[in-house]
Amino acid sequence: MYKVDLPVDQSIERAVDRRRSAEATRKARIFNTRFRVMGVDLDALNQQVQAKKHQQNMERQRDKAFDKLRKYHDDVLLQQDIDEREKQAALHTDLTRYWATHQRAEDSRDADLKCGLKGAFWITIPEGELGPASMQVFQGEGMGEEQKRREQMKEAERDLRAQREDNERRLMRDKCREMLLSKEMVLQDLRGVQLHALEEECKKAASIALDNYNKALAAEQAEKWKEQHRREQRENLAEILHTMTSDMMTESAEAEVRGGRPPRVLIDKWKGMSREQLSAIHREREEQRLEKQRQRDAEKVQNAAWELQLLKLSRAAEEEERREAELRREKRIQTGRLNMQLAKEQQAHQEYMNKVLYTNKPTKDYFSQFNTSSR
Repeated sequence: MYKVDLPVDQSIERAVDRRRSAEATRKARIFNTRFRVMGVDLDALNQQVQAKKHQQNMERQRDKAFDKLRKYHDDVLLQQDIDEREKQAALHTDLTRYWATHQRAEDSRDADLKCGLKGAFWITIPEGELGPASMQVFQGEGMGEEQKRREQMKEAERDLRAQREDNERRLMRDKCREMLLSKEMVLQDLRGVQLHALEEECKKAASIALDNYNKALAAEQAEKWKEQHRREQRENLAEILHTMTSDMMTESAEAEVRGGRPPRVLIDKWKGMSREQLSAIHREREEQRLEKQRQRDAEKVQNAAWELQLLKLSRAAEEEERREAELRREKRIQTGRLNMQLAKEQQAHQEYMNKVLYTNKPTKDYFSQFNTSSR
């Protein structure tokens, strides 16, 4: 009916273009053999890092914006509260001024009753011309007003007296409470003073005990030093005596056979070896020579046995190698025959596939329909 030129929504087209460009970039990255086979896609990782940093930066900016908006709202609310209070104060002032200006008690219709006037307004119209509705003061009105006022004053005095008595009782209770609190605080102070005195006495006793313990330790340490000094003096004297009576100082020739120790040679007193010592050395050397000869003979016999065993093992290994070589040759012959047979069968099957079964070859369009998307 009406032709309305509505604005074209470009957001859908922009979203479609954005998805298409992202898909093309992803296909280029996935179908790239270099990145897929040789290593990691560094560009994609850098893009992810940049996207993450951008997202974090956007989140920080969003938080800052939210903080500023929150602060602005708080300031606005505070200003609104202040304005509301000022408006209420101004309204109250205007209302009070209006009451004082336009709604005075003197200007009311019953001002003669409220303002202490015991008669009616002065009316210039004669009373004979006024009806019953114009009457303002009636007979018997205001009787007992003084008695009522006195009773009200007495009741007010009783109320004031009761309030004063309540205040006095409350003050007495507060004073009693404060007195009890002060007594409790005094008792706590006394208890604290007593505890402090006991603590000081305990510290003094502990200090005295520690001093006595330190003195006892010092005396014990001094006694230990004295005993150590005496022991060192005895050891030094014993060492001096041993040195003075030792073989070095006395130059005794029998020192090599005393004390149950192995004999040792005194260089300054040695006169050569005896015949018994020489004969013992010759006997020991001969025994060592014979033992060495027996060891050589045993080693020769053992080496001969090992060489014989190795010869037998080498012959057996050569025989085993010949048998294995013969088996491998036979197996190669059988494998060659089997491969020739399989090749003939494969060739016959391929000829059947190419000439009989598959006569229509697929074109490039058939292969180009694959791997067109990364999904």
